[in-house]
Amino acid sequence: MRGHIGTVAALVFVTALAPAALMAQVGSEEELAQLRAEIGRLERELDSQISRRDDGMAELRGIEGSLAATRAELGSLAERIETQSERQDRIAMERGKVRQRLGDEQAALAEQIRMSYMTGRQELIKLLLSQQRPADFGRMLVYYDYLNRHRSERITAVDAELIRLAELAVESEAVARELERLRSEQEAEAERLGREQAQRQALIGELNAAIESAGSRIERMREDEAHLNEVIARLAEVLEGFPVSSDAPFSEQQGGLRWPIDGRRVAEFGDYRDTAGRVRWSGVLIEADAGIVVRAVYHGRVIHSQWTPGMGLLLILDHGEGFWSLYGHNAALLREAGNWVSPGDAIAEVGDTGGQLGTGLYFGIRRHGEPIDPADWIR
Repeated sequence: MRGHIGTVAALVFVTALAPAALMAQVGSEEELAQLRAEIGRLERELDSQISRRDDGMAELRGIEGSLAATRAELGSLAERIETQSERQDRIAMERGKVRQRLGDEQAALAEQIRMSYMTGRQELIKLLLSQQRPADFGRMLVYYDYLNRHRSERITAVDAELIRLAELAVESEAVARELERLRSEQEAEAERLGREQAQRQALIGELNAAIESAGSRIERMREDEAHLNEVIARLAEVLEGFPVSSDAPFSEQQGGLRWPIDGRRVAEFGDYRDTAGRVRWSGVLIEADAGIVVRAVYHGRVIHSQWTPGMGLLLILDHGEGFWSLYGHNAALLREAGNWVSPGDAIAEVGDTGGQLGTGLYFGIRRHGEPIDPADWIR
């Protein structure tokens, strides 16, 4: 089944998963439900604004959202195929071992029967005809009893191995059928992904043609920046009743954080985004391959996890004290609003959403809604 866009994390709220410094903030399940309801209401309102503002942007959101869901399904299918393939390999190995044991048991049983036939009958007849060695006769009866029981055990062992071999054959056939089904589904999803990527490229071409002039591009950048600022402002209002605090506050981490991904920074904080020098970067843009895991820079709570104009699939973490970190242009979002994260936790995957032509990650830090240079916080 196709799940929520980019979502692979379950909706859980277990204090063991929250960082120790933030455990006092976890609160009740009712509080979490209330927080998610408030954020959900705001996200629906913002989605409606996107649709009213620009049909093309709303269409891009839909296509990129569908792409994220398709990629997530392909990832899930790949994992399931790998699991079934490993299971198939284990079954094949066990079948080989069972066949080896079966062959050994059958050979031993055949040899035992052959020896018993060749020597056992003659010795027993001699003992029966002799009345001078009653002690030897008793010992021989015990010996033959032992041989018969041992032969019976070998026959039982052979029967058990044959049954296990038949079970493994049935299991192997079932796994083969499941693999065939999964690969067929994977092929269909890959075809869907190709169609959606083609639709996205065509739409981006249309959108770029519609804003071909420099003035239109600058206006689009300003509109996207204004929308992002509105998202941040509205989220700040919603979160007033749900503060985040920590025994190791974010303000004390300056110069001690790690970048969310490794890669070359192709745009720095404060650089101009346009040749006319009217719009600046409010964060940094890090070039990286699609699918690279994006990691949280510090403890925090997810407060935004959805598509946003200009940013594509955007995730925002609240670290307390008015500090937020932003991660944009993702191909998939791995956490939902309300989830707690620790430094280094996987939260997204690098992509090109938001109409980007290349893959990479937008990373920004805000203090009380105002952009600050992320490089000042990284060691």
